[in-house]
Amino acid sequence: MESLFDQLGGEPPLRQIIDTFIDRVFTDRMIGFFFRNADKRRIKEMEYQLAASFLGAGTQYQGRPLDKAHAKHPIMGGHFARRRQILKETLEFYQVAGTIKEAWLRHTDDLRPLITGQTVDECDPTEARRRILGS
Repeated sequence: MESLFDQLGGEPPLRQIIDTFIDRVFTDRMIGFFFRNADKRRIKEMEYQLAASFLGAGTQYQGRPLDKAHAKHPIMGGHFARRRQILKETLEFYQVAGTIKEAWLRHTDDLRPLITGQTVDECDPTEARRRILGS
């Protein structure tokens, strides 16, 4: 059975999707500030590894565990929802097959507890300040 990675077309199309997706995340007005000091090239590589691994490329994700990598950031449910929306729009832009797009978005949803403890798609500035200040 052909992997989702192979169905997508392999490494070149996946890298193109990831490049566009991460470029959009970095410049997004709602979530881009999380990445102001991040190494875009490294983020693209980690995102590629994560996606390629999930899609069945035989690639291993070499980054830090997702919960640890995101723990210091006050990521709210709305931030998570915005990132998911950017991914969805990017997959639609590249006309990714519905089965791959749906599986990828489900996988993203499954990772939510590692990124944010919030189950609702909102951003509460008071809660964000509390999380940043640790009070």
